[in-house]
Amino acid sequence: MITQGVTVTTRCDDCGGVLIRDIGQFIDGGQLWWGTEGSCRTCPTAWCEQDTGAATPEAIRQALLAEHGPARLRLAGPGSSSVPVLRALRETHGLSLAQARAMADELRTTGLTGTLVEMELMAAGLGRRSVAVTVESAAD
Repeated sequence: MITQGVTVTTRCDDCGGVLIRDIGQFIDGGQLWWGTEGSCRTCPTAWCEQDTGAATPEAIRQALLAEHGPARLRLAGPGSSSVPVLRALRETHGLSLAQARAMADELRTTGLTGTLVEMELMAAGLGRRSVAVTVESAAD
């Protein structure tokens, strides 16, 4: 399982105490999942939530990117045919053909960026279409 997380300390809205939030993204069953849980050190405020879908809430994405930096997905070689790339991008993201073309152009030039989990999920979709890619994390 590919996962990435971060712990964030904020102020509790209920009592003003210290609120600890554990935030993360992971791939399970070929799907992108996100989760967050939090608890206050002073009062009984606590929660845990998890969900899946095409997009992770932007606050979670930004916390992961701030902590770990962006990962970059690139084509492994210049000879990849456009057809499998477009199919994989459309299947993975539910894109229109025009949107997939724009994303494929970015993949061929500068590479696509996002969280490590997002790029690994996209790499898996491209791999199922026999498109060779590499994922570079900010830690590399």
